Parts: sequence; C-alpha cells; structure tokens
Amino acid sequence: MNEMPLLYGMLALLLCIATLLIWRTITAAKREHQLLEHVAQTLEHRSQDQHRELLRDLHEGLERQTDRIGEHARADRELLQTGLATASIQLSRSIEVLTRGVEGQLQTLTGQVNTRLDEGLRKTNDTFANVMARLATIDEAQKKIDGLTTSVVSLQEILGDKRARGAFGEVQLEALVRNALPPNTYAFQAVLPNGSRVDCLLDLPSPTGKVAIDAKFPLENYNRMFNPELPHTDRKTAQTAFRADVRRHVDAIADKYILPGFTAEGALMFLPAEAVFAELHASHSDVIAHAQMRRVWVVSPTTLMAVLNTARAVLKDVETRRQVHVIQEEIGRLAKDFERFNDRMGALAKHISQANKDVEEVHISSRKISTHFQKIESARLDGDEEEDGNAAAVAEIAGTV
Repeated sequence: MNEMPLLYGMLALLLCIATLLIWRTITAAKREHQLLEHVAQTLEHRSQDQHRELLRDLHEGLERQTDRIGEHARADRELLQTGLATASIQLSRSIEVLTRGVEGQLQTLTGQVNTRLDEGLRKTNDTFANVMARLATIDEAQKKIDGLTTSVVSLQEILGDKRARGAFGEVQLEALVRNALPPNTYAFQAVLPNGSRVDCLLDLPSPTGKVAIDAKFPLENYNRMFNPELPHTDRKTAQTAFRADVRRHVDAIADKYILPGFTAEGALMFLPAEAVFAELHASHSDVIAHAQMRRVWVVSPTTLMAVLNTARAVLKDVETRRQVHVIQEEIGRLAKDFERFNDRMGALAKHISQANKDVEEVHISSRKISTHFQKIESARLDGDEEEDGNAAAVAEIAGTV
C-alpha cells in the first residue's frame, strides 16, 4: 500500500512529459504557419527573382527548422521512452509488491472470515439445538396445558351441576379424612337414629363423641357475585342469595346432624373451596355468627386438616393411656429378668475370682519347681552328697507339689 504514492508520482511525471512534447509540437506548427503567412505577404510585394531567392532561403530555413524539430522530437521521444520504460519497471514492481500485499491481506482476511464463519456456524448450531430443546419442552408443556384445559373443562362441567358439585365435595372430604385418621374412627354415609344420612361421622373419644361432617358447596350465587358482566343490582341480589344459601345449609345441618345423647354438641360444615370460606369470614360475619350460635363450625380443606390432625393426636393419646397397664407389666417382667441377670452375674464373678486365685497358686508352684530344677542343674556335689542332695531336692519338690 505504501507504493501507491510513488506510482501516482510516476504517472504524473509521464503525463507532464507528454504534455510538454505536445506543447512543443503545437508551438513548432504555429511558427511554421506564421512563417508561411509572412512569406505569402512578402511575395505579394517583391519580384519574381526575389521570390525565388526568398523561397530558397525559406526552404533552407524550413529544412534547418525541420532538422532541429526532428532532433528535438527524437530527443524528446527517447526521453519519453526512457521515462516510460523506467516508469513501467517501477510500476511493475509496485504492482508486484501491491499484489503480494493484497494477497497476504486477502489470506489473512480469508482466515479471519473462515474463523468467524466457523464460530458463527457453531453458535448457530448451538442456538438451533437449544431452540429444538426449547421447542420440545414447549411441546411437552403444550400437551400438559391441553390436558389441564381438558381437566378444567371437566371440572367446570362438574361444578356447573349441583349433584356433581356435591359429589365432588364428598370425594374431597373422604380423601382428607382417610389420609388423616385410622379406619376404625370414621364412617362415610352413616345413618343417624333420626334417619338422616351424613357424609362423614367421626367416632372420637369422650367427652367429644361422634361428630358429623356434611359437605356443602354454594357456588352458583357465589360466582354471580363476582361476575363483572352482571349489573351491580344483580350482583347485590346474588350476594343476598348467597348469604341465604349458607344460612339454610347451617340450619339444615344443625337440625339433622346434632342429636343430643348420640352426637356431639356441634357439627362441621365442609366447604371444598378456600375462596368461598375466605369470602364468608371476610364479608359475611353475620352468617358465621349464626353458624356458631347453631353450633355448626364452617371449615375449609385447610382448617379441616387442622381439626383432623388434632383428632388424631387425641386418639393417639387415648390409645397410649389404654396401653399403660401393658407397659407397666412389661416393665415388671423386665425388672425381674434384670434381677436374675444380676444374680447370675455375681455368681459368674465369684467363679472368675476363684479361677484367678487358683491360677496364681499354680503359677507360684511352677516358679518353685523351676527354681529347684535350676538348683539341681547347678549343683556340684560329689558322690553320696550329690545323691543325698538330689534325694532331698526331689523330696522337697514332691512335698511342694
């Protein structure tokens, strides 16, 4: 790239030389034209002889001028050819250097482009793989959403029908009771002495006794209360109707499921929807007060679980108190077994102590015998003394043993 100014300079120099040659040629032509005009004007005033002489002089002058012009032209042409040759050589070198530089830059640029393309292709593949994974996740989520939509539609159909709605509440009540209490403490669809059939009857220890639970689901007027498409007056009417529905359910439970001498003093009304339960306590305190006055306790799935967990704790405590005598008997048997174990352990300790004493005595005898054998081996008596000494030693050993 640094050769470009030199190349431009050479081209400018050649242009200047060509311009100079053209200017000289034009100047010479102008001079000849002016000379011919002068000759023509002179011929008009001179005689024929003078014309010949003048023409001869003019011819000679033109020949000399032509020779000089030819010499200058040849010199200029040679200078131009030399300059062109030099410029051509320098131009070729510059073009070669420029070509090498361009090729190097092209190779570098090609490598960078290839690197960028490879990196871009890798990122594109990764992105495509992530997109495919996301699409698979979305497809799976869409399937779940479709299934959930079907379930919601089915739930809406169930909740839209009064009987189906009641069955839904009973099923939810049964599931909560089964998960919280032992099987022998409750009964579903139990018949009371007055002929009424209750959804669930809990059999709890005294003084609580039997507690009736009935599932109710006042949903129609509740939905109309919060329907934004209805006028305000219709929503107020639905609110009044909702309050009346709940009071009617409370009165029915108190009349049918609270039987003195058979059931507890109160009963439970189970609302399967937390929203309905919250609406009653938040905006209809008079209905809750009426239910408490009639000894009917309104519960939701969450509060019913708390009640059932409390009942399970009571049942567990009662069962533990029933098994106290069994535990006491087992503890008495365990105390007797421990006494026998203690006696046997004392006897074993005595045997071990006696065996230890016997082992010590045997060890003492062994040391004495070893000492006597050492004396016998180290004895240096002669004759009878040796025999007598040996006999005495053997007698002593025998007496010791």
